[in-house]
Amino acid sequence: MMSFQVLFQPVSSPSTSPYRLVEDRTREVDWANRFLDAQQMRGLALCSLRAYAYDLLNLANWFSAAALQLHDLNQSTLLDYLRFQLDRPPKPAAQTINHRLSVTHSLYRFYHGQEIPPASHGGGQGVVSRPSPFGYGRTRRVLRKLRVSIPRRIVIPLSAQEVSQFWSSFRTFRDLSLVALMLFNGLRSRETLRLQLEDLRFAQSEIRILGKGNRERLLPLDPQTIPVLQSCLSWERPLTNCPFVFVSLKGPHRGKPLTPAGLRALFRHHRRRTAVWKANPHRFRHTFGADMVRAGVSLPALMRLMGHSHIHTTMLYVQLSPQDVWNEFQRAIQNRNRLPLPETL
Repeated sequence: MMSFQVLFQPVSSPSTSPYRLVEDRTREVDWANRFLDAQQMRGLALCSLRAYAYDLLNLANWFSAAALQLHDLNQSTLLDYLRFQLDRPPKPAAQTINHRLSVTHSLYRFYHGQEIPPASHGGGQGVVSRPSPFGYGRTRRVLRKLRVSIPRRIVIPLSAQEVSQFWSSFRTFRDLSLVALMLFNGLRSRETLRLQLEDLRFAQSEIRILGKGNRERLLPLDPQTIPVLQSCLSWERPLTNCPFVFVSLKGPHRGKPLTPAGLRALFRHHRRRTAVWKANPHRFRHTFGADMVRAGVSLPALMRLMGHSHIHTTMLYVQLSPQDVWNEFQRAIQNRNRLPLPETL
């Protein structure tokens, strides 16, 4: 079986993806890399390109194991691809499987200009027709896309005690600034790492954020965060030409941008020190959302603060924990009119 891997090769061309799928360490996989180049030209973020590349790596491994090519895909072979993923340990998460299937559909449309066809014939559009609910003999076409059911779970935000315990373990203004931006502004980890010096507007108490899809948004800056950020820049940040706010403070990478791996290592270290095992960047972002809802911030306003494209994402994101439901019940029941017991009792 062929050996595939993903390589990161920084390039100067804006039309070439830095992530490349290669076979036997040297030979590029053309069908995958042409697709990645197209996503690069679309303006996909670097982290999204990386995810696409590893999805294509998984697909290439299946193609090799099943002796198939892209044009062999249909709804039946797609089920075989799903089985291939589920039967290989470690079993991927449902979100990972669905993302791989979505990328496979996009790849097929990129090369064939249509949806993956049904198994019965090769030239179909991969759609079924249903009668229109409005009558008049019209039909609507429904895409038949395979997806795995995602278990719905409640992500419980950190408690005030857990936040305080984790916060108190930091010893640098840089690390405190990182946590403050996630906890008090709800920034994603990638948004925090991409923050540049020119994005800080202390005089206006605001910051400019470059979010998903390169969408910009201005956020109010918490007054307590401003002096922490200023101390980080004035006292700790090494002399460097790096435009990013957060850089490595020591070691061989001193003065270079802090990487996602570096951020993960930082949180991992402090989880061990504090035993707050649930603390991670996304949990802080979720805690911010839950705190804003408890404080009475409207969902449309929270949607803008968190950089969501659709309001339903915000509604799913700020699910109430069981303790929140209990507290809301107690508050509401106390405000209801009390009914007196019948005199006959």
